Amino acid sequence: MYKRVRLKDTVEVPPEHLADVTPERVKRLLQEKLEGLMDEDVGSVVSISEVHEIGDGTVLPSRPGVYYEAEFDAVTFDPKMQEVVDGTVVEVVEFGAFVGLGPVDGLLHVSQISDEYLAYDGENQQLASTESNETLGTEDAVRVRVVTKSVDERNPRDSKIGLTAKQPGLGKHGLLREERDDEAPVAEDA
Repeated sequence: MYKRVRLKDTVEVPPEHLADVTPERVKRLLQEKLEGLMDEDVGSVVSISEVHEIGDGTVLPSRPGVYYEAEFDAVTFDPKMQEVVDGTVVEVVEFGAFVGLGPVDGLLHVSQISDEYLAYDGENQQLASTESNETLGTEDAVRVRVVTKSVDERNPRDSKIGLTAKQPGLGKHGLLREERDDEAPVAEDA
């Protein structure tokens, strides 16, 4: 999920900073450019930690700045398919709950929360079961599994992560779903 990676990218240094092309300046420019963006290969860039190399600058005729290729370390967040993660419900809507998973949110669709019918209670920002007293609301801690992932590199905020809580060991903390006796495999006589 979280990992430290070595990356390369090109950064534009504006004319007013050309006398100060230091690793610290390049790091700040990389942070402005990349932190919070999501990439299909590395996931969401959480933090740029250290710049190791800065290449020679390149000037483009139509641009005022100078472009430098930099090699740097970054901390990224990349949830993998079928990975089990803990998160916190950040928003509840009629069709499910958005779960904060570090720097990104995933959708826990109402159909992936429970087999029971869940009614939306907008006043209390929760989904409530009509059969039991179970609820799921904002700030509830949950354990979920990543079941779908669609990364939109052009518009990272449009990236989507789908979650489920309908398996043993998953769900709202304190109410984690357990395998019930009626769900256990039945042994057949030989």
